[in-house]
Amino acid sequence: MQTVIRNASLPDGRTGIDIAINHGRIAEVGPALPVTGAREIDAGGDLVTPPFVDAHFHMDATLSFGLPRVNASGTLLEGIALWGELKPQLTQDALVERALQYCDWAVARGLLAIRSHVDICDPRLLAVEALLDVKRQVAPYLDLQLVAFPQDGILRSPGAFDNLKRAIAMGVDVVGGIPHFERTMADGAESVRLLCEYACEQGLMVDMHCDESDDPLSRHIETLAYHSQRLGMQGRVTGSHLTSMHSMDNYYVSKLLPLIREAGVAAIANPLINITLQGRHDSYPKRRGMTRVPEMLAAGIPVAFGHDCVMDPWYSLGSGDMLEVAHMGLHVAQMTGLQAMHECFIAVTETPARILGLQGYGLAPGCHADLVLLDAASTVEALRLRAVRRLVMRRGEIVSESPPASARLALPGRPQHINFRLGR
Repeated sequence: MQTVIRNASLPDGRTGIDIAINHGRIAEVGPALPVTGAREIDAGGDLVTPPFVDAHFHMDATLSFGLPRVNASGTLLEGIALWGELKPQLTQDALVERALQYCDWAVARGLLAIRSHVDICDPRLLAVEALLDVKRQVAPYLDLQLVAFPQDGILRSPGAFDNLKRAIAMGVDVVGGIPHFERTMADGAESVRLLCEYACEQGLMVDMHCDESDDPLSRHIETLAYHSQRLGMQGRVTGSHLTSMHSMDNYYVSKLLPLIREAGVAAIANPLINITLQGRHDSYPKRRGMTRVPEMLAAGIPVAFGHDCVMDPWYSLGSGDMLEVAHMGLHVAQMTGLQAMHECFIAVTETPARILGLQGYGLAPGCHADLVLLDAASTVEALRLRAVRRLVMRRGEIVSESPPASARLALPGRPQHINFRLGR
């Protein structure tokens, strides 16, 4: 054995576990493994988990905040308009530089797999070329999956469908869409049909921005579920955002959720961005904006959380921290029970890994030795603390290390200095 991690806690609740690693894969998992002659890493009872996975991101726009100006209204539509102003000014070198910087942030935070949407409405396909270059560069340490995303509408934007097909031919992995941004509800439904049929013909997955709106009558997730089932694409289709569901009446949702489950459609909520962009036209009471995560989980629908944006026309904050995403998600969804909080952790690890179709992901023997050692004893504690990533491992090699979070207090009236790990 090349490496053994000793005395780890695992996300499933097991403690005192050793993980033996050989040639970039997990060889054995169990208590007190009789391994000798290997490099040993003492987890000290802390949590070892598979890496974080971001199922929804926009890497072509990341770190572009303030270009060409700041989103003054904070709305989704101004963000789209801003991105339209920025596109003619983009250069491939700048796109690659910003994306690589973000990937460095991601790896340091244990985020080793990202599904990024890339805008294909610019006929130059500049962003596509840039992110395909980034994908090649980061492949040794990060899985980057790309979605051909028609930001301006596949029917509304002239030539967008041809651009999307060109992007797929260049090596983009997934078919995207944005039906609620088409000019009419009917055009939106037609765009879903066209894109699903194309993806089915090509044997590709689908991930659509769907009903990213406060409109309770937006119905594109229903259409997406219908075509997923009609075309036999169960397990290959994802609806992202689904924010209109927070405004729908309960009777309609009671019909909709079984349709989504039967169609095998997964859902991706983006807590940080959904609660920032939605409800902007409300006075009070204000809608939360995020889709119905607990209800979808109860209905048997796979739900992941995505970061969506970091320092771009839509969101001025963010750092690539999926624990921050899950932490916000559990608050907005009021998922504060112990099992519910654990499910929020799973929504940034195991569930998005399944949605992306990652091979060799997990903590079982035979899986890739892609691991994160967190400065926390459990998934709930990791969420509470947004825990430091003590160690990040890719294929059995350490790619990032950080010291545990600690403090040294010298308090008036106390006889001695106090050293402790923060929050523990």
